[in-house]
Amino acid sequence: MEAKKFVNFKKEELGVKEFVKGELGKGRISNVTIEYTPIGEKIIISTSKPGLVIGRRGEKIDFLTKILKKRFKLDNPHIEIREIYEPKLDAQLVADEIALLLERKGSLKFKVIAYKMLQEIVKAGALGIEIVLSGKLPSDRAKRWRFTQGYLKKTGDPSKVVDRAQSQAKTISGIIGIEISLLHPDAHIHDRIVVDDALRSKLKITVENMSLQIEQKEKTKKTVKKLNVKENKENDTA
Repeated sequence: MEAKKFVNFKKEELGVKEFVKGELGKGRISNVTIEYTPIGEKIIISTSKPGLVIGRRGEKIDFLTKILKKRFKLDNPHIEIREIYEPKLDAQLVADEIALLLERKGSLKFKVIAYKMLQEIVKAGALGIEIVLSGKLPSDRAKRWRFTQGYLKKTGDPSKVVDRAQSQAKTISGIIGIEISLLHPDAHIHDRIVVDDALRSKLKITVENMSLQIEQKEKTKKTVKKLNVKENKENDTA
């Protein structure tokens, strides 16, 4: 019984998230999270366009609140807006934007859209980006196209910091699947080496020490060689 209640609870939660995303439109919402507090439910909407989500005088927020109370029977839903300042570094917003561009411009221009998006994302500061498009591109047979740039981890613990998202574009030729993998500029990677002034100075000191050690060894060899030559001369004289 407990497992069934938990499954139903998660289904209702997913329904709330899908409803909010559907009402506000594709390309505006990155993520919807729900937090449960003693005074009610806090619904956090992450978006790069808070003005469009809130609406004039908060009319969209009021509409969503009323629907959430009636349809999903939430006690006291409170909607909070979390603004995303750099949409090109959010995988879900990038996936939705590519989907909208494919629907608007057509699937024949998928290469232009993908390469332009790669340049904009790298320019925004991302360490790595991968765009995978699946569908009838451009022929009648389904294909899988992969566009990559930069550094991107695929396995191990570092791969967990990669931001991933999916979206779909409905075009005349059919549905195109979009997968995005994005590595943020502030992502913590254990084996990443940052070449800064501190590292340069440390390497410089190490090289200088190695040079001194090599010079000292050469001097010692020359001294030993001179002593050996002198000793041989003395032995020959004797």
